[in-house]
Amino acid sequence: MNAKIFVRERRKIEKGEKKPRFRVIGVCGVDLKLYAEHIRKQELDQIADAVGAEVMYLTAGKEEKAE
Repeated sequence: MNAKIFVRERRKIEKGEKKPRFRVIGVCGVDLKLYAEHIRKQELDQIADAVGAEVMYLTAGKEEKAE
């Protein structure tokens, strides 16, 4: 089984804001502890490469309704 890191985009973030965009929801298949509350995409990719994991981006459930 491949290791996976599940993340989602933060909800209260403005476009162009200089803060980390992602929040780690869970980790499967690897012994990994993350101490940051929010994390940048580039940092996620580096961590995933280092531990041999795949980053899974979860959708927030916001769907636009067609009228």
